[in-house]
Amino acid sequence: MKRVFALTLFLFCNFVVAENTIIAIVNGDLISLKTIETDLFHSKKKKNKIEMLNSQIDVILQLQKASELNLNPSNNDLQNALFRLAQQNNLTITGLSKLNDFTLIKNDILEKISILNLQRFITKDLKVSEEQVLEECPNNNSIKDHKQIKISQIIVSEIDSQTNDVNKKNLLIKTFLNKLATHIKKGASFEAFAKLHSQHPSYHNGGITNWLSVKGPILEMLDSLGKKEVSRVYRTDFGHAIAIKVDERFISNKLKVCKERVIYENAEMYYSDWLTNLREEANIEIYYDKLL
Repeated sequence: MKRVFALTLFLFCNFVVAENTIIAIVNGDLISLKTIETDLFHSKKKKNKIEMLNSQIDVILQLQKASELNLNPSNNDLQNALFRLAQQNNLTITGLSKLNDFTLIKNDILEKISILNLQRFITKDLKVSEEQVLEECPNNNSIKDHKQIKISQIIVSEIDSQTNDVNKKNLLIKTFLNKLATHIKKGASFEAFAKLHSQHPSYHNGGITNWLSVKGPILEMLDSLGKKEVSRVYRTDFGHAIAIKVDERFISNKLKVCKERVIYENAEMYYSDWLTNLREEANIEIYYDKLL
């Protein structure tokens, strides 16, 4: 009995030592075998293990940079992601939180959002010219079958009020926006009101948006507006809004799809180069002998 116990203890200790073996250090952050044990379980080849380790190093570098730039997800970001995940699996948030691996799920979501935020931040200033699009997408602009519009909008999500009743607050916001609309119809500057009152980031630009595809009832309603006509109050993801249509155009659906591909590929290439430079500047130690 003692021999069996001793053997069991020996195997357990070896397992603990193995899974906590340090296989790399990235700017002071440690990577142990346990970190990538799930992937390693499916592979015995050292080459594959090195690839998995390098992938984990890239993840850590991105998380470090995201934290440095204050790009970590907010609690609201996390809750929204968990809500979507629960919906996709026909669960409630409570049901999702009771899963045995909920902590792992939550941490994985936090990492993915952090890296996505970083990717958007690094590539946000990338531009693709119309000339470049037409050069890389020849013969894709022959049929102009896709309508887009630009609008100028005033969005209000909060208003000074003594009440905590959501319905009453919404009514106050709608009343306020209708008063602004009345002034605009009488000649007041929509742009000036947007810069003064809009709570959406587009207020910097007088409320003007990027090109929007005319899809769905709200965009169709906005597309139907006449010149300088102010819309009715409508609901957005950011709050209640009023808007005017400032421009419109027709483009080819094929060209639109091709342009999105060009933008994505350019951003992907740029980010890959940026990540390579980040890795070259990092202090990384890899213990390849521990991957045998």
